[in-house]
Amino acid sequence: MSIRVLIKDYPHRAIALATSTHALVLRHSASTTEHNGNPNASSTSLGSNGAGVARCMVEFTRLEEIDLEDYRAINSVNVHGTLGLITVDNNVFLIVVNGASKVATVRPGETVQRIHSVGFYCLTSTSYDMLLDNEVNPYPTDTIDDEGYEMGFGGRKEQSPTEHPCLALKKILSSGTFYYSSDFDLTRRLQDRTTDATTVSIDSLDAGFLWNSYMIQPLVDFRSRLASRDKEALDASGILTSAIRGFALTITIPKASAPIRVQDSGMPSSMTLISRLSCKRAGTRFNSRGIDDDGNVANFVETETIHWAPSGACFSYVQVRGSVPIFWEQQAGLLPNQQKITITRSPEATQPAFDKHFENLELSYGTIHVVNLLSNEKQNELELSYRYRGHIRNSPLNHGHDPAQHEHDLIKLTEYDFHAETRGPGGYEMASMIARWIQDSAEGFGYYLSEEVEEQTRHNGQDYLVRRTMTILQQEGIFRTNCLDCLDRTNLVQTIISKMALELFLSHKGLRASQDFWARHSSMWADNGDALSKIYAGTGALKSSFTRSGKMSLAGALADARKSATRMYINNFADKGRQNTIDMLLGRLIGQVPVHLYDPINDFVVTELARRSVEYSETEMINILVGTFNLNGKTDGIRSDLSPWLCPDVDSSQQCPEIVAVGFQEIVELSPQQIMSTDPDRREAWEEAVRACLNRNAERHGKDEYVMLRGGQLVGASLSVFVRSDCLKHIKNVEGALKKTGMSGMAGNKGAVAIRFEYANTSICLVTAHLAAGFANYEERNRDYKTISHGLRFQRNRSIDDHDTVIWLGDFNYRIGLSNEKVKKLCHVGDLETLYENDQLNLQMVAGLTFPYYSEARITFPPTYKYDLNSDQYDTSEKARIPAWCDRVLRKGDNIRQIHYNDAPLRFSDHRPVYATFQVLVQRVDEKKKESLKAALYRQRREFVGDTRAADHLGEDETDDEDLLGYDSIEPGLPPASSDRRKWWLDNGLPAKARVQPPSSDLLPNPNRPSNPFTPSPEPDWVDIKQLQNSRSRPEPPPARGSQRARTVDFNDPISSTNSAATQKPTARKMIAPLYPGHAQQILGPEGSRNGLNDLRRSGSGASTHSLPTLPYRASNMPLQSQPSGSSKPQVLRKPAPPIPNKKPALLTKSSSTRTSPTPPLQRYRDDPPTEELRTYPPPPVKRSMAPPPNLARKPIQNLIDDDDHKPALPPRTNTNGGGRTGMGGRSLMDDEPEDMQNMRDWEVLRPVR
Repeated sequence: MSIRVLIKDYPHRAIALATSTHALVLRHSASTTEHNGNPNASSTSLGSNGAGVARCMVEFTRLEEIDLEDYRAINSVNVHGTLGLITVDNNVFLIVVNGASKVATVRPGETVQRIHSVGFYCLTSTSYDMLLDNEVNPYPTDTIDDEGYEMGFGGRKEQSPTEHPCLALKKILSSGTFYYSSDFDLTRRLQDRTTDATTVSIDSLDAGFLWNSYMIQPLVDFRSRLASRDKEALDASGILTSAIRGFALTITIPKASAPIRVQDSGMPSSMTLISRLSCKRAGTRFNSRGIDDDGNVANFVETETIHWAPSGACFSYVQVRGSVPIFWEQQAGLLPNQQKITITRSPEATQPAFDKHFENLELSYGTIHVVNLLSNEKQNELELSYRYRGHIRNSPLNHGHDPAQHEHDLIKLTEYDFHAETRGPGGYEMASMIARWIQDSAEGFGYYLSEEVEEQTRHNGQDYLVRRTMTILQQEGIFRTNCLDCLDRTNLVQTIISKMALELFLSHKGLRASQDFWARHSSMWADNGDALSKIYAGTGALKSSFTRSGKMSLAGALADARKSATRMYINNFADKGRQNTIDMLLGRLIGQVPVHLYDPINDFVVTELARRSVEYSETEMINILVGTFNLNGKTDGIRSDLSPWLCPDVDSSQQCPEIVAVGFQEIVELSPQQIMSTDPDRREAWEEAVRACLNRNAERHGKDEYVMLRGGQLVGASLSVFVRSDCLKHIKNVEGALKKTGMSGMAGNKGAVAIRFEYANTSICLVTAHLAAGFANYEERNRDYKTISHGLRFQRNRSIDDHDTVIWLGDFNYRIGLSNEKVKKLCHVGDLETLYENDQLNLQMVAGLTFPYYSEARITFPPTYKYDLNSDQYDTSEKARIPAWCDRVLRKGDNIRQIHYNDAPLRFSDHRPVYATFQVLVQRVDEKKKESLKAALYRQRREFVGDTRAADHLGEDETDDEDLLGYDSIEPGLPPASSDRRKWWLDNGLPAKARVQPPSSDLLPNPNRPSNPFTPSPEPDWVDIKQLQNSRSRPEPPPARGSQRARTVDFNDPISSTNSAATQKPTARKMIAPLYPGHAQQILGPEGSRNGLNDLRRSGSGASTHSLPTLPYRASNMPLQSQPSGSSKPQVLRKPAPPIPNKKPALLTKSSSTRTSPTPPLQRYRDDPPTEELRTYPPPPVKRSMAPPPNLARKPIQNLIDDDDHKPALPPRTNTNGGGRTGMGGRSLMDDEPEDMQNMRDWEVLRPVR
């Protein structure tokens, strides 16, 4: 799909990747940064040196929902997708694939593209837009040397004063060693991927071979937060590109040379070679050697040979190479073959990492055959071989020093001194003699083979023929080849192994290949060796001329000498820079952090959808019955009544469950001839018997009949799932998978069969397993579980644990650790508790060694193994097997509850069948309601927060990041200065001012509450206000704190206001002095009467007087009468006093005098001169105190603080003009009257205690 790159520069720089239907828009956000990946860290901290995580806004939307008029195309070349985002020199770059060409076609519709040109588009700056524009090369660069990659196809290099910071990354990504596919998962071999997937899900790729995983991970995380429909659209768009590094090539086999010929097809055969280089321990030759602590080795490559024929047959064979898996180093030197090898760890310290490496190989591929090509004559290589041999001997995958068990070892070793074997006159042709040592393993490992089969299906009353791919054989082991560098010798031997596998495949079909076929095969492997050698060592592979032609000529020897000299130069002078570029590409540099992408609106919508799931989903309880039965190879019971097992006497609600799963073990006799192949006839016969039994029961209870959903078989183990026909409409995405564990993974006598599906929106996985036998082999059974749990995979790499509900059933073969006599005695007396305490599965689960997080219901039935046939007697044969609960059922999931767990009296086998019933809570989602709710939430959130999409214009007040462009801190790590909208101590751009929203629209903040929310107060937080129209009167001031609770006040009804106030205890209030002479000396009381000012005192409330409503002013000579309606004459009021700070109780003091005197009333006005008596009073204190008035008795300090009814008067204000003269007798307009000074009697100035 063609993808355009569009850029917008104003008002915020944004880049859009637009297809014909959708667009992915990214915009850099300078203010919203995290530090070191911690979302709770400040955007810039003192210890960060300014190294925050770059964050970008991202949006994926349909093209018709976005306005791209302000965007411009930066070039005329359409791109093939993006490799991700990377931060270089504090700038964020989007990496896109500008040029690619098809180099391989694995099967029809599965193509591989080779990347030969990439583009870097900066999200944060326009400085680099023109630097690489002329370097977009739409043509392959196979013939251009490393020095010419930056010149482009223009023929000359533009001189620029600024060098692009991503030039080294562009060189390595444009080197022709990276490949991608939009059609299939290129990171996995053919055996491990499905053919049914229509799109590539990038989150299911193998991270070990995904070279752009560091750069693409932010986009993968963003994808995971999208809705399912948006995920599918993003995958189908091809915008996200997954790249491997290595080699890929398809060569066409002419019909005359093809070993498999189809007469009625005009299509030619093809042969493909794909090499996947691991990125886990990637690097150059002398900078990346040996193993790391996670079990990753240097130069680890998985190479797959694929041969496809027009008949639909497809052959695949995989082998791997990798450095010797111990801790060793080698320094580069100017003398070839003289570089000293240093082993850096002891064998004891190396063994854990060695074991991790081979355990991972065994889980992925099965049995491993190591082919070591190191020399036995060079001291450095001899030491490596000695250590290698010792670690293999001590590996837990082998059976130690017991020769009788070596045939079951999971690791085999062949040491083949390549140089010594090819030193004679035969030359490199003698390397083919290695086939004698590895032939047995090659035949035992087999190969992967699939064929297309035609099936007849019926749809809408018509029959159709459909072709689908069926797996015939699977590869059960792998060759791991190594030399010192894993390049030249390794590539030659791997060519021989690939040829052996192809010959084995053709021999099984009775065919032989022509010389032209093998010549093409060798040429392809020679190209593969050259490509891998250029990546690791800087030059093509040595001995490639022999690999290509089968002969070593003089020209080939001279070419090898030239390559050796070039390697010496590159390894000594260029590899350090190449290694640094690789580390930058993979995100391994110190302090390097990935770009963080976020879509704030989408994140909110996803969270809100999960919270409101009840609005678009409902739950339903379904019943599941599972049964397991080891048939011991018998067929007598096919015609028996299976209803005691499949239709037990249980609750009526579970008589006809929606789903029935039946697992059989030893469905055929496990003879040497049977264990290597699968016979489906026996399974189909048992499935028909089970279905007939279920339908008889359904007919008896008036339920719909059962139909076969899916079945699977692994030689002797089979699993069949039956579903009631009325429930089929709720089931989707049915898949099956197998995993062998018998004979080190090569045989199917032991292993597991799994079937998964989705019932409505709940995923369910059913697994039947037959684990290793033997009384003392519980560790091997634990290993079998681990192999199945980790190795069994469904489509899109989905594992068993990736399901809501998991049920295991089968013959797990765990025994009871007691003697035969004691077990039988305990069974006879019914002491099942003692038996269970010694049950191996119980003990291993308690110890956490197997089946973690699984549960088993209480066992109430006797051991199910081993009985005499057609008898209730335990084994009386010479072997005298100890009775055991071999047949078990385990469960895992938060939505499952087990109801029954019992055995059934069917006696035609040496096992007793076991059944279990479950109730499972499934969720059903109404997708239409969900999409409607999602759209509504998205629209509401966008209206609430404004336009925060990456594609749209942003308001000027959204952020002030533009002011910080070019900001240089005075000290490294110091944040920029705060602004009105951003504070440096607030995380992620939080607003500087917090706004408290009331719980409802009819509530307002209580003005009597202290401004400090942590101050204890009896006042409520909110006051209920009824606002009516035609408001005229002003409210009374609120009561003092502690005097009354919150009440409903109607500010428009003076009667109700006064009556309400009259019912409360009188409280002290600040007297508002008249501003002019002749004004009244009294004001209205609560009930409208004139009250003397003697009764009015200043309230001691800690709340600021600015929050108190002012009282209306009336002149003394004006009668008290109501004003006409509608009057809005302004009132002249005095400015209230500033807030009075509270003092600590320890600072309160009072004069020793206890004389009390009444507070004199205010009898004079401001224009009266002060009396002589007042002049004799001491001056007011410089600092105000909270001492009580003289007419109050002394009380404890705490009472003075807490008593709201008797607050002390405050000192009057004097000298407010700063000492200047005002012409009013030395008083300022804001000074209090002299009579107020009477209140200052007995006050004294507080002085610090020294």
